[in-house]
Amino acid sequence: MLFIGLIRGVNVVHERTVAAVTTTAPIPVLGERVLWRDTFIALRTRNYRLYVISQLVANTAAWMHRIATDWLVLELTGNVALVGLTVALQFAPVLVLGPFGGVIADRYNKRRLLIGTQAASGVLCATLATLTIAGVIQLWQVYLLVLLLGLLAVIDSPTRSSFVSEMVGQHRLRNAISINASIFHLGGLIGPAISGILIVVVGAGWSIAVNAVAAAIVVAALVAMRVSELMPAPRVEHSKGQIREALAYARKKPAIFWTLVTLSFVSVFGMSLPILLAAMAQNVFESGSAGYGVYNSIVAIGALTGAIASTRRRTLRLRAIVLGAAAYGILQFMAGFSPWYVAFLLALPAIGFARLLFATAAESMTQLSSNLAIRGRVMSLYGMVMIGGQAIGGPIMGWFAEHLGAREAMMISGAVPGSAAVVIAVLLARSGRLRIRVSLSRRDSFIAIVSRRVAPRAAAG
Repeated sequence: MLFIGLIRGVNVVHERTVAAVTTTAPIPVLGERVLWRDTFIALRTRNYRLYVISQLVANTAAWMHRIATDWLVLELTGNVALVGLTVALQFAPVLVLGPFGGVIADRYNKRRLLIGTQAASGVLCATLATLTIAGVIQLWQVYLLVLLLGLLAVIDSPTRSSFVSEMVGQHRLRNAISINASIFHLGGLIGPAISGILIVVVGAGWSIAVNAVAAAIVVAALVAMRVSELMPAPRVEHSKGQIREALAYARKKPAIFWTLVTLSFVSVFGMSLPILLAAMAQNVFESGSAGYGVYNSIVAIGALTGAIASTRRRTLRLRAIVLGAAAYGILQFMAGFSPWYVAFLLALPAIGFARLLFATAAESMTQLSSNLAIRGRVMSLYGMVMIGGQAIGGPIMGWFAEHLGAREAMMISGAVPGSAAVVIAVLLARSGRLRIRVSLSRRDSFIAIVSRRVAPRAAAG
């Protein structure tokens, strides 16, 4: 969908799936059962501990910033569609310029790049907070500052993703990815609740101001790292065709290609949940900013549980990603369809759980399937699909919520990725001689994708 450059190679991928799926789809994460004491084994690395502490603060502040900015635009305009436009401006630069950010991440020192992007982010957040607190903020100023933050994300996102392996090494990378997801959604649990309180008590500006302070904390943590303990990937020298090289690399690896295709549908239609929750809070349940913060926190509770569960995953397979997308879509559809408020609330943690399992599996598959020398560029493609998809999906889902209704928009946001996952599963099954098995046995998964045994042809005569 978003990955136009890869679509040209879809036939190539189909031809190679049978041969390649056994080497790139099933990724052995750990060869033995994970001990409970090793659930967070990546935290034994000092540099990574510093990174995690700073990211916990930063992610909490980022969620506060996101909630406050969305609500600020809603207060200024009263239009949910314009909230979607805010999301689009923040994520559109990654959609357009994402691969260039990956090239920069592969060429230059990642720690220094992150120090620069975080320092600049702090200045922009401080500016937005000051204008808001002073009561002189205008819509165009919000849009401009959000767009500039999106431009910084072009470099920051792939650099941050690929920098994790330099801190923990390849062996602990899968665990570190799950921990990153855990702290992201722990911030999502804490941030919206704090932001909702601050918006009611003192206004949105103070929630945004916290993000400026958090950026300074991240810079301090990066400066305090022991450079000698980092394991830097080989830097890529300047040459022509490096973006084309990354596109061809991703296109020829079914594990990466189909992960990104599945992710594109989820990110465009399913990742605009904050917009939909804002519409549900304002137009359906009339619970205001406090309810909006509560809804996001409930989703984050499920997501945090899913993140912790993902740290204990022993293997990673492409079928888990496809089935995860289907489960996420079904749950989101059900949340929009249910006419009962209690049922809506009960669906939210399940949505967060399914979304997190899918997201960690997709990121892990992309990172672990790519070579270190090209990982920055491959992760920029991942970020282009993940973040850029939200740039496209934000206005679309905002328009649906404004003109069709919040419930209908949430149903669409689940139905499209759920249906796409089913189609992708069928394509993989047909090309890889696989079949979908439904079992009621307690020892088996309810739904599984398994190899199809081809019966030998009967002898002639």
